[in-house]
Amino acid sequence: MTSSETTYKIRNNQSVQLDLIPKYEYAKFRLLMIELLGKSGHHCLNYFAFKNANALQFIACIADDNNALIHLLSHEMDLDAKCTLEAITSEIPSLHLFEREIHENFGIEFNNHPWLKPVRFANNRKNKTAINDYPFYSIKSEELHEVGVGPIHAGIIEPGHFRFICNGENVLHLEIQLGWQHRGIEELFVQKKKILERTTLAENIAGDTCISHTTAFVNLWESLCNYTPDESLEFARTIASELERIAIHTGDLSAICTDIAYQMGNSVYGRLRTPIVNFFQEWGGNRLAKGLIRAGKINYPFTQILAKRLLNLLTEYEADFNEISAKLFNLPSALNRMEGIGVISNKQAITMGTVGMVARTSGLNRDIRSSHPYNLYQKLDHQPILKHSGDVYARAELRIDEIAQSISYIRKLLNNIPKFKKPENYQFVSPANTFAISLTEGWRGEICHCAITDDKGELQAYKIKDPSHHNWMALAQAVRKNEISDFPICNKSFNLSYCGHDL
Repeated sequence: MTSSETTYKIRNNQSVQLDLIPKYEYAKFRLLMIELLGKSGHHCLNYFAFKNANALQFIACIADDNNALIHLLSHEMDLDAKCTLEAITSEIPSLHLFEREIHENFGIEFNNHPWLKPVRFANNRKNKTAINDYPFYSIKSEELHEVGVGPIHAGIIEPGHFRFICNGENVLHLEIQLGWQHRGIEELFVQKKKILERTTLAENIAGDTCISHTTAFVNLWESLCNYTPDESLEFARTIASELERIAIHTGDLSAICTDIAYQMGNSVYGRLRTPIVNFFQEWGGNRLAKGLIRAGKINYPFTQILAKRLLNLLTEYEADFNEISAKLFNLPSALNRMEGIGVISNKQAITMGTVGMVARTSGLNRDIRSSHPYNLYQKLDHQPILKHSGDVYARAELRIDEIAQSISYIRKLLNNIPKFKKPENYQFVSPANTFAISLTEGWRGEICHCAITDDKGELQAYKIKDPSHHNWMALAQAVRKNEISDFPICNKSFNLSYCGHDL
């Protein structure tokens, strides 16, 4: 019997009765996970545990990117059992954070886990160690020194601590510790009962990814409650997602120019971001698009007037964007600060389970818009853009190319604006004992939301995975063998989320 015959298979934005997900003793569960994740085109979307009555239930969601399928399997153990499980991370390194989180939240020990340390510092966790006692890796040597950055930073940035071990200027090791302001958003999803409250939470998972996280939530909630959105809702969510990608990529290019001391690039890209976010203000009254995405409805329908305004805006944007991008990529001093800096190889990208831009700039084709399409991406026939050098240059160049691609998608969509239909007053009622999953491709990469209801149809667990969950370790690896002065540009080229990690 193969692993594909021993899992329950669903697709993006589908749900299943919880008791239909196969349960296995841990030894079998572990072997199936290793077998699945050893296959080409497979990676872990989510792996977590939750309290289910008197048991602790483990749920694994494994993507088959080649066939647009999601494999579901589970393991269950007594809630009070004190046992040690054999780590899967020893065979599949990309699972290290998933197992560390289960360890921290529920006290489960994972034998042969190479890095079993705290992930976050929530008040309700099982592991009560204080964050100030975090066990940073160290090397005793008179020739080496440590450099600590954070958790309080000079810029407008969220708290995170970076501990470097250096030989002179060269970085030998970087350990990144986050979780300084655990907000407990996943628990709040369970506590809050109104759909508007939960939507507002989704909008604030990561402020720079408001559209993509909120779209994941409303897509999940609609599929869970058996609601089929009309094309005007799908259209608005797709347009908004690509506008969010353009806005943040543009801002990131400005920040990259700052860190290589290219002031003109910083100024021009910074200016170009402004009309994009201002368009969200025109459309829905908020520059980050809060209030725009809602389950079963939209309070601000997209109109022909907005379409005309957006087309003119993109035409003006594109001329200046192409000019400054040509200057940036023909400037020797800029290229010197980007080429060969902060490299992640294809092998590293696969081993660490990277997603989004980090994966695609190392030649790893990982993009939910094509592998597990949602909203109108299937009609757009999205083709991911890949780079292969895995350095700062590739991460900057990918942003340039993805902005051009997003503009072409928006123009294509604006050729056929669906007629807005005022939605009926649909009563969203979630079914009992059900598991639902939704995937979107945010500008950073793959977002995964999972929901589980109890026997009354109420949420008993809500699990969120931001793409930063996969990619922080890649940043730590990217700076090795680079000078410590290269860290700011490496960090900006990844632009990972602190709050998106600290849920």
